[in-house]
Amino acid sequence: MTTPRTEHLVLPGVLTAEQAAATVRGVLAVQREDGAIPWFRGHHLDPWDHTEAAMALDAAGEHEAAERAYEWLRRHQNEDGSWYAAYADGDADDVTDRGRETNFVAYIAVGVWHHYLATGDDTFLDRMWPAVYAAVEFVLRLQQPGGQIGWRQDDDGTPTADALLTGSCSVHHALRCALAIAEQREEPQPDWELAVGALRHAIRRHPERFLDKDRYSMDWYYPVLGGALTGPEAKSRMEEGWDRFVVPGFGVRCVVPNPWVTGGESAELALALWAMGESDRALEILQSIQHLRDTDTGLYWTGYVYDAQAVWPEELTSWTAGSLLLAVAALGGDEATCAVFGGERLPRGLEAECC
Repeated sequence: MTTPRTEHLVLPGVLTAEQAAATVRGVLAVQREDGAIPWFRGHHLDPWDHTEAAMALDAAGEHEAAERAYEWLRRHQNEDGSWYAAYADGDADDVTDRGRETNFVAYIAVGVWHHYLATGDDTFLDRMWPAVYAAVEFVLRLQQPGGQIGWRQDDDGTPTADALLTGSCSVHHALRCALAIAEQREEPQPDWELAVGALRHAIRRHPERFLDKDRYSMDWYYPVLGGALTGPEAKSRMEEGWDRFVVPGFGVRCVVPNPWVTGGESAELALALWAMGESDRALEILQSIQHLRDTDTGLYWTGYVYDAQAVWPEELTSWTAGSLLLAVAALGGDEATCAVFGGERLPRGLEAECC
């Protein structure tokens, strides 16, 4: 096992160099030999969280391990361009949820673009392009007339027209990364540009086109994290939801009114704050969740019920550690992570001004 690159993963009150290295080793210990990264060994893998963990490995300089994770996706992509929603312990032959969730499928584009920016490996980009292309085409087949993305296709091929705001915002981010890959390869995709423009318009102007999940913190900050809301609109949204979701000293609620804060949502909020230019508040959020850190493994508990002073569920997830490492990497100035989540080298001005 290599020594992780940790100089940009050090933040006061969050990670020392030694702690960062331990967290990276914790994620590596979860990864299977074939490249799969389940939530933890014995639990399932989903393609979104698998990719998030792979991105964290790239942020730590573990490029070979990250590439093996993307190769796992390439090898096990379904013929229609999708992946299943869950695989037992990352075993591609043991599918536990045969649905195909659009934000899970699209997220490969974010990871592939991040890996390319971290390594400059054109051969990797060429090899992964067919998988990214097929994934985007699958997702866009579920785009609705109003621009929003249907969140799932069942195993029998039945598409779901209902759209989730969080999922569509994640897809918005992924489509911009896919367009950046296409531009890098000099293979323009004008249909994708139209699709992301319509999606952005729906996110910004038509909340009624999405299922009402207002109780969930992800629906609060994901329009900012996914790049659909920026500037004054982003700041206004953050202020509107701050007191509902942020519990000082503990982190971010997953869902109100439950007294449960979660590490993944907290780290993602920190990333969104950083993207807005509010690094001080981002740092405070990351500092507030260090009570979730497991000192033995360097990993992080998924959540904490603060009125009962209890960790719940009792699981140390690779994606929670991954989201924290990515937030720290952004605050630490890691170029690839900053470019992907800060919008640098991603297409802009794509909103469709329509109904």
